[in-house]
Amino acid sequence: MATNTGKGQSQEPISNLEYDFVTVLHNKAEAVKAYDIYIKDAQQVGSQPCVELFQKLRQSDLEQAQEVRRHLQEVMQQGKM
Repeated sequence: MATNTGKGQSQEPISNLEYDFVTVLHNKAEAVKAYDIYIKDAQQVGSQPCVELFQKLRQSDLEQAQEVRRHLQEVMQQGKM
């Protein structure tokens, strides 16, 4: 997280906003990874409705991760949105 020097410059290598986006992106990536396991578990017990729900949730998190990544790139290039 960043601390401001009072001159508009941060003493930290990453701003709070960048940190926030990196954290969200990490959490989304972990969720996508976990859904792969949940999908396999549901497949093993033959629960197609659960497989479909986990796939739907996985896809949603994947799309959100991609959106967060785009925002992070813009923040890293311009310092804000």
